[in-house]
Amino acid sequence: MTEIYETQPERTDLPLVVMPAVLGAMIDPIKAQFPVLKDVARVRMFEEFTSDETVLIERLAEADALLVGGYHISDGMLRAIAGHVKCIVFCGTGVASYINLDLARELKVRVCNAEHYGDHAVAEHTFALLFELIRRTGTLDKDVKDGNWAWAGGDGLQLAGRRMGIIGLGGIGATVASIARAFGMEVSAWNSHVPAEHFARSGATPVNDLNELIETSDVVSVHLPLNDATRGIITADNLDHLRPGTLFVNTARSEVIASGALLARLQRGDIPAALDVFDHEPLKASDPVCHIPGIVLTPHVGWRTDGAFKELTRQMIACLKAYFAGEDYNVVVSER
Repeated sequence: MTEIYETQPERTDLPLVVMPAVLGAMIDPIKAQFPVLKDVARVRMFEEFTSDETVLIERLAEADALLVGGYHISDGMLRAIAGHVKCIVFCGTGVASYINLDLARELKVRVCNAEHYGDHAVAEHTFALLFELIRRTGTLDKDVKDGNWAWAGGDGLQLAGRRMGIIGLGGIGATVASIARAFGMEVSAWNSHVPAEHFARSGATPVNDLNELIETSDVVSVHLPLNDATRGIITADNLDHLRPGTLFVNTARSEVIASGALLARLQRGDIPAALDVFDHEPLKASDPVCHIPGIVLTPHVGWRTDGAFKELTRQMIACLKAYFAGEDYNVVVSER
């Protein structure tokens, strides 16, 4: 039986916030934030994860606001709940990948997200992926434990002295730049609507032309947010400028790359890549990207650290408190 955690159940005069599904790692951090809503709103949290829309809609029957994370809200589900759910708070930044924002605007449902909560988490995961590419520690660990003590395959690449090209110099990209410089790398970044202070703070060199950035980099790391302006902004032509052997890492969103373009480029077999995000999630074992040699894949976990969960849940509850007070906080779509 699903455990249901409720706060102030006797306060039926207060609006109801429902979290109909929750990732296990979020349970304790978000519970720690619920006292902020004392005398503001009741909370009902179902302590299991499901993406079954029939179940989600049923659990949301009495909700005035929704806390959502880890699953997509279809247009049908959004329409089904919009009559009573007037505020949706998403547990992350890239809400455009999970909710039709234009439809939410049409239905006058506020949508909020969290910002910069995972800058360090995603930046650190970027380097976890990169180190797996260049040092193959996971494979070597398995070899040693299997009794295979061999130096063949153990020779790696060194980051110091290589150039990293960053596409997207926001909070995460700037953090990646700082880490890369600490490893002794030269760092450049695409100068596309990036404030000058971002370059000054991160130490990255601006490059105006994306193709130039890509073709002059030893490592290309993607950190663009997903929005209408960035969807598909990295094209097949851009990826053609990757030199054989260039390391390619994407911990942002797959949709910032033109559909099918990255798969086609990787299938040539000359680009070692590490990906945490995909066109279709969860990724199936039959997906072509799973069968490309030299590729490292992780299941969209770059943002999942203890520190990120703590800041993420703080912002989620702050969004709700602001909504019920008639104020704005991290509003992506306004209901007004």
